[in-house]
Amino acid sequence: MGGVKTLKVDVRVIASTNRDLEQAVNKGTFREDLLYRLNIFPITSPPLRERQEDIPILTEHFARTFADKMGKVVTAVSPQTMSKLTSYSWPGNVRELANVIERAVINLRGTVLRINEDFEAWIGDAPSENFETLETLERLHIQRALERLDWRIDGPKGVARVLGLNPSTLRSRMSKLGIRKPDGSNGTIH
Repeated sequence: MGGVKTLKVDVRVIASTNRDLEQAVNKGTFREDLLYRLNIFPITSPPLRERQEDIPILTEHFARTFADKMGKVVTAVSPQTMSKLTSYSWPGNVRELANVIERAVINLRGTVLRINEDFEAWIGDAPSENFETLETLERLHIQRALERLDWRIDGPKGVARVLGLNPSTLRSRMSKLGIRKPDGSNGTIH
């Protein structure tokens, strides 16, 4: 920074996303030129629900990691727990598995890891009827607030304050959710 001499560097950039970037380009929410700059050597990782054979290995890894961190000892995972873990669909992927194992280690009594009763309630497919995605609910909530407050984002009577958000965070969420003022502007007035 601030130098007048050109310095040569050899770097590799690794970018990661859970979004379908080609679909985002088609929707106009991601720049096509950037996709081609990033798409040199794509590595795709299937979701955990498609890699059930990885669940025991990951479970043991997370159990050992969290037990070490908390000063506990895990000698085994109960067969019932492993059965629950491998039959679950893991919509939150590996991060959700890590959280479940961390909770189990926190609640550990003895040395055999068991999943508490609450986890069992989430196993299986939840009925999708009459449910909106969180993204849809968030979009509707922000839109309603914007309409009620005349699209005012900043200030003591602004939507950001009402929703408990920083105005720049609200603008970012609006952009991500595709929320625009009906006149076509981005709604960042006031």
